[in-house]
Formats: sequence, C-alpha cells, structure tokens
Amino acid sequence: MSRLDSFINRVIAQRECLNFACREIADREGVIFELGLGNGRTFDHIRSLLPERDIYVFERKPAAHPHSMPDEDHLIVGEVTMTLPAAVDRFKGRVIMLHSDLGTADLAENARLAAFLSNHIPGLLAPGAIVLCDPELHLDKAERLPLPPGVQKDRYYMYRWKG
Repeated sequence: MSRLDSFINRVIAQRECLNFACREIADREGVIFELGLGNGRTFDHIRSLLPERDIYVFERKPAAHPHSMPDEDHLIVGEVTMTLPAAVDRFKGRVIMLHSDLGTADLAENARLAAFLSNHIPGLLAPGAIVLCDPELHLDKAERLPLPPGVQKDRYYMYRWKG
C-alpha cells in the first residue's frame, strides 16, 4: 500500500469514527480531550459537530492553521506524558470523549505510548465515554466497539468506557 493510500485510509477512519463518537455523546455531559493537534483538522471537525462543547487539546508544539487552533483556555501545551497526568485531578471522571492521534510509524514508540495512555486515561473518563485512538489501547474496563462501515480493520480503535 502506498503512503498516500495509507493516509487516505487514516483520514477516512478518523472522520467516520469521530462522526460516530460525536453522535454517541451528543446528549451526554462532559468535556472532550483531543490528544495531538497537528494541523488541527480533527479538532476542527469535532468543533463543527459539537460547537458548544468544551474541547481541550493537548499539543507539544502548536502550529496548526489559525482557524483550527483552540483558544488559550482550551490548549494545553507540553509533552503529553507530563500534561495528561497533571490534568487528571482537574478533569477526573468528566471526559466523555477522548480522541488520541499520537501514533507514529515507530512501532516501539507506539507501544510505549499505548501503555502510557492505557494507564493514565481511565481516571479521566466518565461512564460511557468513547475513546478513539491509534495505536490500540488496553483498557480493562472498556468494551472495544466495532468500527463504522468503510473503516479498514485495525486502522483505528474505538472503545466505550464501562468503569
């Protein structure tokens, strides 16, 4: 598969999974966490689907398009390994949706990231929260959800928190 085809599969997976998750949580209280801003495309998409929702974005070096940047109150700058654990006390049990787009082509780094996220996000999640991510996580108190139609198997992962 070419890198272009892989990119297209990734953005289709993101869009379809985000559309599903936003519908699932639309009438539920809670905040949204976006781990990784990048160019701001997925943040902008979530914001367009849930314009009144508080979306907190974690980014190491914000450099998104100006129209795809969160305001200062919703942007948490720094390494996610430092900023996410610090957010647990403030947001404990209030995150209704968490989207993590931090995966890379480095499989060893992805494994470390998955272990970190699997250990740190449970304290943030509200009952019934939806988690969307790449790479795959190991959340003991979560149900892995089927992917929406059109999403390539194991391209993205979705979970519903049961804790």
